[in-house]
Amino acid sequence: MGLWSIPGGRLEPGETDEAGVRREVLEETGLRVAVGRLAGTVDRPGPGGVTYVIRDYLATVTDGVPAPGDDAADVRWCGRAELARLPLSDGLLAALAEWELLPPG
Repeated sequence: MGLWSIPGGRLEPGETDEAGVRREVLEETGLRVAVGRLAGTVDRPGPGGVTYVIRDYLATVTDGVPAPGDDAADVRWCGRAELARLPLSDGLLAALAEWELLPPG
């Protein structure tokens, strides 16, 4: 709550990564996407000692108008300079930099 991140969430039972990415992006942003290659993977600690394995994928918007879902206050496209000024989820900026995915200034 109160931090910026990229769309994501848990896979549903039997759901592929590709189907989960399409569903989560649509639910959280109102956008339909074509899912591309794996961008990178990170492990993040969760409650009760659990570790979440997060796989982020590149995607191309195919339809829709950006609108925040019920679990987001806003949705927007950001350049590198704006990302650096936003309160981001822990490790997001470092992961995007490591994966060489930061947009130009």
